[in-house]
Amino acid sequence: MMSLEKTPVTVITGFLGAGKTTLIRQLLRNPDGRRLAVLVNEFGDVGVDGDLIRECADANCPEANILELTNGCICCTVADEFIPSIERLMAMEPRPDHIVIETSGLALPKPLLKAFDWPDLRSRITIDGVITVADAEAVALGRFAPDPARPGNTDAGDGTDADHETPLSEVFEDQIACADLVLLSKPDLAGEEGVAKARAIIAAEAPRPLPVLVLAEGAIDARVVLGLGAAAEDSLDARPSHHDGFEDHDHDDFDTIVVDLPEQSDPEALAARIEALANARNILRVKGHVAVEGKPMRLLVQAVGPRVRHQFDRPWGSQTRQSRLVVIAEKGDIDRSAVERALA
Repeated sequence: MMSLEKTPVTVITGFLGAGKTTLIRQLLRNPDGRRLAVLVNEFGDVGVDGDLIRECADANCPEANILELTNGCICCTVADEFIPSIERLMAMEPRPDHIVIETSGLALPKPLLKAFDWPDLRSRITIDGVITVADAEAVALGRFAPDPARPGNTDAGDGTDADHETPLSEVFEDQIACADLVLLSKPDLAGEEGVAKARAIIAAEAPRPLPVLVLAEGAIDARVVLGLGAAAEDSLDARPSHHDGFEDHDHDDFDTIVVDLPEQSDPEALAARIEALANARNILRVKGHVAVEGKPMRLLVQAVGPRVRHQFDRPWGSQTRQSRLVVIAEKGDIDRSAVERALA
């Protein structure tokens, strides 16, 4: 007999490198008895996050329940990719108890939420909650703040001053405005003062009071994140977006390239080059896998701005040994030849 109970969906959003994948890995390890399914979205065309999530596949979330959409933001491919992917997850037997969606770090949540208002989905799915993961250190340092020196329109059309909005501040503000819960990640990097400052910035930015919790290494009880019962599809008007009133949107402000490298002899030297590149060209995100001479395991490289982390994650096995890094930045900061020279 077909169940008439709606399947809850949790949307996890947040800027590039905030810690969304780390949070989802934690939920998969400790799902509080739920059978989960995951839809993960990458802005670049090389999947890294999906690979990390598949490593956590088990009986509660088998690998078949983990789908990945690459090379674009899920908010731009609702009809062509998102809806069919959700339909595929809903057709799984047994049906998932809960679906978790990890958006690209550049995705605007509201167009995605609007998709759940489609009659065919609305009758079967409810948005249990929108979780925004925010990098406490980056927020406290003003990385997502409007730029006072930025020229622009004098009026956003809603009585607010739009002079100083940047691509980063718009994405951040939209992600906060859609949230039901904000998780402040990287508290160790921000320190107590930074966390307090980030809380204040988020409180000032949010269109309504929001709960804000500290998240260290993705460790949180699944009951805090799953089961909010927000039914966000019923409160879209309370979740403002910079793109309200526009039929379409794009991500022309950002660009991504994939850089192929030879095998590396010194991971620390590569990390230093990535850090120097980020500082010189305002690179937002670098991630990928690298082959290291004489090492049977692949090196996972993840950088947020000049912060670079790398570790050996698993053997190459039958996988081709290749070094590929995804580089994401604002369009004016992406220069393929310059990036390739810096990383080489």
